Amino acid sequence: MGDCEFLKTLSFWDKLSKEEKDYILNNCFFKKYEKGTIISRSGEECLGMFIIKSGQIRIYMISEEGREITLFRLNPGDICVFSASCLLESITFEVIIEIAEKMEAYLIPSSVLNNIVKKNPYVELFLAKITNKRFSDVMWTMQQILFMSVDKRIAVFLCNEYKKQNKSTIIYTHDEIARLIGTAREVVTRVLKYFVAENIIKLSRGKIEITNIEKLESFCD
Repeated sequence: MGDCEFLKTLSFWDKLSKEEKDYILNNCFFKKYEKGTIISRSGEECLGMFIIKSGQIRIYMISEEGREITLFRLNPGDICVFSASCLLESITFEVIIEIAEKMEAYLIPSSVLNNIVKKNPYVELFLAKITNKRFSDVMWTMQQILFMSVDKRIAVFLCNEYKKQNKSTIIYTHDEIARLIGTAREVVTRVLKYFVAENIIKLSRGKIEITNIEKLESFCD
């Protein structure tokens, strides 16, 4: 177990009794995971709810053709409830949860959550709101895959990373981008080469340098 004081920032915390607060604090864990670790698959161990302190989680599914489709990614401050799918009747499809960047997080085990949910409706409402938000993220991803051209999806991805990291050099391989946006590596390479020809980006091994953000953003419209 570790210092779980961070849990006091959760929106339902003030709605808990002293006994419930102590129960959670005494039964939570501080976890560390290396990049590439698979922490959960549907149908396997139901770990509980993660609150990310640092790093990143990727939630994805695999198509019948074996292609990975990233549904969404979670960053510091985000909460992962898909790792507590046994408590959520609405999650009936198979997903895989992978550590995308070395992660530190707080874990409230499913058994602890289940005991609290039975007694406190505010916690159940909190879980429902988080789940609904994640389903909105999934729907946005599916809309992108179904209705947005690949060059636009790649442009949106690069623009989002540019804004999130606040720097022009983005460290991703073509294969990583393909897995994150749900397409083939060859397609990503072809589009990136087109962006190079248009003087929008420069490519080097494992890196993409954005040289014309305004022109790249025009592909996002």
